[in-house]
Amino acid sequence: MSLLMLEEVTAFYDSAQALFGVSLEVAEGEVVALLGRNGMGKSTTIKAICRILHHHDGRIYFDGTDLGNFASHRAARLGLGLVPEGRRCFSNLSVMENLTAAARKGEWDFQRVVQLFPQLKERRDQLAASLSGGEQQMLAIGRALMTNPRLLLLDEATEGLAPVIRQEIWAAISQLKNESGMAILVVDKSLKELATVADRAVILEKGSSVWEGSFEALTYDVTNRHLEV
Repeated sequence: MSLLMLEEVTAFYDSAQALFGVSLEVAEGEVVALLGRNGMGKSTTIKAICRILHHHDGRIYFDGTDLGNFASHRAARLGLGLVPEGRRCFSNLSVMENLTAAARKGEWDFQRVVQLFPQLKERRDQLAASLSGGEQQMLAIGRALMTNPRLLLLDEATEGLAPVIRQEIWAAISQLKNESGMAILVVDKSLKELATVADRAVILEKGSSVWEGSFEALTYDVTNRHLEV
């Protein structure tokens, strides 16, 4: 059975409809890329999964539990770990305080996070606001891991970062896939790097699922039709 399943999910921002029927699945230990041009509903789908935005129609199941009436904090306790677009670290808290703010018991603790991102150990007493953009992104990922999630949701985790930092983030995602067995749903524009970690892809267009398949099946014709500007 799939760990995460969305069935024909629709969602609105006030009276404006943003999702018109999104369906996707993520299995245990699987990495799925959620793709689409800008404004096609990727971040909205992530928000609906995490219950930041409540969906209107359709169903969202996590490990067989219908999330329809769940608040975001209850969904997080089931094992959803979100790395939001724009990082959103607690700027007035230290690195250590950010990591421990939402920590839950499990395999992921401070020592394991700083093994993945050694820079965070060096910066443990610094305020998040004083970190570089790349360090803040590492902190955002580390904070999500400290909740010991079963599904990690990465929303544009490499956007706006220097190439060397982007490679560090991709190396960390690859390590998570190979060593943790954690399921990952990742939104990103870089097909080259996604090809190294993703098992499958789902493409959204105008708030609807229009294609899904193995990443190897993501041919030039498919990307040209649904992803090129």
